[in-house]
Amino acid sequence: MLERQTRSVKPAEVQKGWVLVDADGLVLGRLAAIVATRLRGKHKPTFSPHVDCGDHVVVVNARKVRVTGNKAEQSVFYWHTGYPGGIKGRTLRERLEGRFPERVIEKAVERMITRGPLGRKQMRNLHVYAGPEHPHGGQNPVKLDVAAMNRKNKLG
Repeated sequence: MLERQTRSVKPAEVQKGWVLVDADGLVLGRLAAIVATRLRGKHKPTFSPHVDCGDHVVVVNARKVRVTGNKAEQSVFYWHTGYPGGIKGRTLRERLEGRFPERVIEKAVERMITRGPLGRKQMRNLHVYAGPEHPHGGQNPVKLDVAAMNRKNKLG
């Protein structure tokens, strides 16, 4: 007899994998969209929107990510210090050349993940590093070639 019900995966049944992405030369927004899809688990046939069924994603070479057009100079990240007149801003180029370039990718992916407790849990599965080294070699991450998915994913 055929089963005609949609099966919803339970948290104990989730198979989490590890994926390695090299961000060298990749376009920021396209990379963030692919990483967000992997974190949510939407690439799996067992996807359930209320369960964390995504993979762990390790992104290396975050410092070498690229942006198209004039976004490097025109895209400004603002924050407020809490004091009167305390609005500050930093361009995308300054953030990529600063102390924590991995935060650019983290924020881009975070804004593509659903907000709430599940989204915060899924963001803990994202591991971004500015350079080519990462401490997750013991998990044997599978290399994901984002540049080969679409010719627009890589600049240069």
